[in-house]
This record gives sequence, structure tokens and C-alpha cells, in this order.
Amino acid sequence: MPDPSTDRLTIDIISDVVCPWCYIGKRRLEAALAELAVRAPAVRPFVSWHPFQLNPDLPRAGIDRRAYVEGKFGSPERAREVYERVREVGVEVGIPFAFEAITRQPNTRDAHRLVSWAQAQGDADALVERLFRAYFLEGRFVGEHEVLAAIAGEAGLDAAAARAYLATDQGDDAIVAMDRRVRELGVGGVPFFIFDGRIAVSGAQEPQALLDAIAEARDSSPGNTLPGNTG
Repeated sequence: MPDPSTDRLTIDIISDVVCPWCYIGKRRLEAALAELAVRAPAVRPFVSWHPFQLNPDLPRAGIDRRAYVEGKFGSPERAREVYERVREVGVEVGIPFAFEAITRQPNTRDAHRLVSWAQAQGDADALVERLFRAYFLEGRFVGEHEVLAAIAGEAGLDAAAARAYLATDQGDDAIVAMDRRVRELGVGGVPFFIFDGRIAVSGAQEPQALLDAIAEARDSSPGNTLPGNTG
């Protein structure tokens, strides 16, 4: 059994910044961790974000959002049905999705590079939150370097340093490699959570399901994480 007085909880999250269920999953994880803090205040969660591109083949300049949605869902009517369900769940977790504000569908490789850059300096949570908010609530094009640098600044990072980093190709190959690696491990959709490298949960599960997975991870013996080990 883990020693609750010195416990460290690692949480690896595989996600994409243009995935609405990933944003919902983030909120549900936050709710789970708030409850965990009450139940086990000595536990210290450490979150790491990992890339998964829903649309890795999109051009870096992105494409028209309407064309993307119609190509993905077949018709505007079907898209409205799908997004209405997402809106309903968003309201439940405090996210007022504004899908109508999105005009271009971005390639997210540079956004993932920025998250990786921020994470190398410390906690990337504020940046990830701002990226989700910028895209889903404000309709900003998170595939453009200037927009990304501005978002970095809003998240408390050095916007000029972010802009300089994005102007290079640093981290580009690493994002592609990490994306490929998680797919090889069997991750086919996001969000995907891994607790203490032992127990994995696929999808934006309810807070209680995440708490159950955390409890199982804390009680289990160390071993290799397999995507099939779902809580």
C-alpha cells in the first residue's frame, strides 16, 4: 500500500487542443482531483500533457471549418446533432462551447510544440487551459504562431520567447514521434488518462470513474502500462 503521507500521483494525459471531449475531460479530472484533495490531502498530483493530433494531415495553414465539419460528419445537420450533445455536456461542466465562432480548423502540431516547450519549464496546465478557451470559446485560430505566442503570454509565459521558439522547427520531429508512439501503443482516441503509469482510462469519464482509477493505481503494484488496462 502507498504511504499517504508522502504520496505522489503522476497523471499523463494524451489529448488534442481541438478535441471538445478533451476539454470536458480536463474539467472532470479537475473535479476528481478537488475531491481527492479532500479525501487525501497529502497526495500531490503531477500532470503531464502528451500530443495526439486528431487531424495530422491537415495543412499547417488549416482549412475552412465548414468544409472540415461537412467532410467529417457528412452534413451540417449531422454536425449540429453531434455538437449539440457536446454543448449539453459542456454546460454541465461549466464550458460554454461556441462552435459557431470557429472559422478555420487548424493543424495542431505547433500548439503541441508550444505545450511541450511550456512543460519543459514547469506546469503547462495554464497554457493548455488557455488554448482550449481560445479555440472553443473565442474562435481563435490556434494554428498561427502569432496567436499561439499571444496565448502563451496570456498563460503567464514569455510571449516573445514563445514566438521565437515557434519560428524554429524545434520539437517538431518529437511531436510527430510521440503522436506515432501513442498510436502504436493502442491509443485510438482522446482524452486518454494514465495514472501512476499503471491504470489507463479512455474518454472523458465522470469524476467518480477517474477517482476509482486513481484508487486502483495507488493500490496496484508497479508494472507496464497498457492502453487496455482501463479503469
